[in-house]
Amino acid sequence: MNKKNEFPGGSKSRVNKAGANIRSGNFTVEDMKAIEEWRAAHKAVLNTFQASLRNRTRGTSIIVAQRHKRRNTIFDKLRRLPKMDLSRMDDVAGCRLIFKSIEELHLFRKKFHKATFKHRRRNEIDKYDYIKTPKNTGYRGIHDVYSYDVNSTEGKKYKGLQVEIQYRTLIQHAWATAVEVIGFVTESQPKFQAGDHRYEYGMALASEIIARVHENSLGAFPDKSSVDLVSEFKAIDSEVHLIRTLSGINVVESVATRNRNTILIFSPDGELEVRTFRDETEALKELFKLEKEQPTKDIVLVKADTNEDIRMAFKNYFSDAKDFVRLVTEGIEVLNNDQTQS
Repeated sequence: MNKKNEFPGGSKSRVNKAGANIRSGNFTVEDMKAIEEWRAAHKAVLNTFQASLRNRTRGTSIIVAQRHKRRNTIFDKLRRLPKMDLSRMDDVAGCRLIFKSIEELHLFRKKFHKATFKHRRRNEIDKYDYIKTPKNTGYRGIHDVYSYDVNSTEGKKYKGLQVEIQYRTLIQHAWATAVEVIGFVTESQPKFQAGDHRYEYGMALASEIIARVHENSLGAFPDKSSVDLVSEFKAIDSEVHLIRTLSGINVVESVATRNRNTILIFSPDGELEVRTFRDETEALKELFKLEKEQPTKDIVLVKADTNEDIRMAFKNYFSDAKDFVRLVTEGIEVLNNDQTQS
């Protein structure tokens, strides 16, 4: 077989073997090379989908951004899901769309599902609808997974690679950002239900408060009364100081740049370094180099139209949870007022 048309990383079985070796801790340099080649190949998938999404959102207020999944996050997911083959991981390449309202989100998604291209949506329409059925962590949003297809000879080797498209509103994004920030500034990971579960439960309660007040919707606790909802959140907050912690973080200023490829490097001590690149291939090469040299840091390659869009779509890397704090504080006030007036 012509090397040019081989599956990235050699073959699916080679990528899966490398993933299994990462999981067991017995990986080799060759395993890492196979994984890096496979990850890098997702650039073609991302570029195709982000171009399509940008064309469809031109002239709107919808924010479009893309990211390559962090190496450490890929490895953590392999360990959390022992039966998953690496070649089947469907969120290595990700495009995120952020909308002003749930109505705008649903309208855009419905139109995008009718797009005329060969790429196949792999999931049923409601499978990853976490607005209709929120996760018990409080996560709300919708995901679609597409399998890449292309006719060109050069592109055949990318056929079957997957991309995840995330749809969320500004309000849902504010909550998800706060969850990520908590993972950075505490030893708990409510996103993955790890660590002190008071953070996880507190954020799930906060999601319900935000959903009810700001989106006339429901979250993870649809049957909980507003009185109990506020009371339980305040009790958790008095123990772990969620609001105080997220309010007290010094927000990192973004770096003005015309270069759209941005590497965000988040240190364990809370410092953020931003590096920008005009060329995407150069940025990807630097990403892999940094991951090897600085394995204790969270490093991600992102891309968006403007500097402000990068900041909005990846607020967690700028430790920006101000919107979440405002939404929860206002939500508690509204629910309290509703009770006093009833």
